[in-house]
Amino acid sequence: MNLQDKVIAITGAGQGLGRAMAVMLASKGAKIAVIDLNQDHMNETLAQVEAAGSKGRTYACNVADEAQVEATFASIGKDFGALHGLVNNAGITRDGLMVKVKDGVVSKMSLANWQMVMDVNLTGVFLCGREAAIQMINSGEGGCIINISSISRAGNVGQSNYSAAKAGVAAMATTWAKELARYNIRANAIAPGFIATEMTSAMPPEVLDKIVAGIPLKRMGMPENIAQTVAFLMENDYMSGRVVEVDGALRI
Repeated sequence: MNLQDKVIAITGAGQGLGRAMAVMLASKGAKIAVIDLNQDHMNETLAQVEAAGSKGRTYACNVADEAQVEATFASIGKDFGALHGLVNNAGITRDGLMVKVKDGVVSKMSLANWQMVMDVNLTGVFLCGREAAIQMINSGEGGCIINISSISRAGNVGQSNYSAAKAGVAAMATTWAKELARYNIRANAIAPGFIATEMTSAMPPEVLDKIVAGIPLKRMGMPENIAQTVAFLMENDYMSGRVVEVDGALRI
């Protein structure tokens, strides 16, 4: 896909990875539909998209709300005239052990924290992917959907909810690649390792040091590394049904 004048929607685009993706794709000529809940953050991303030489619009949307997602993607199709790409990037964490034991069971992961992560990280990806596919099918121009998974999809202590959701979005990408190929729609997933974002910067320094020590490249990834992978998957018309790990060789 030549990204010049293509319309790409990015969820969770108000900051972090989503903002880096938006700016990277804008620098290649793509028009960006910035989707998030925080209007101030979206405005900042839009300003950077425009500074990169492209255009965009902002859309306030809770990706876990079906009606909001349907309305948002209908608006994107109407505002831009087409939709050529989607990056399902929005996500949250509510970490905790499934069962915490100290001289007996002292706590357990709440159903609320399980469901909150599932609603945003899994159901939200399904809803946005479904509505984006509809727009792409109706336009007859094809497109590309990218789900942001995680290396935690293989399982990570304290992340039963997050790991399950990230495994699910990877599986959905490979499923959609098979289902949507007839409409010239590709689907892939990216599984980042530890990336320097607002989320990781809030971790205690000693924890970050331990994490970095375990990465063969001895450094955390940057948001631009993930954005570069998004651009590659959008542009390579024969990449579909794959999960690309970008983790500094953490999972070998």
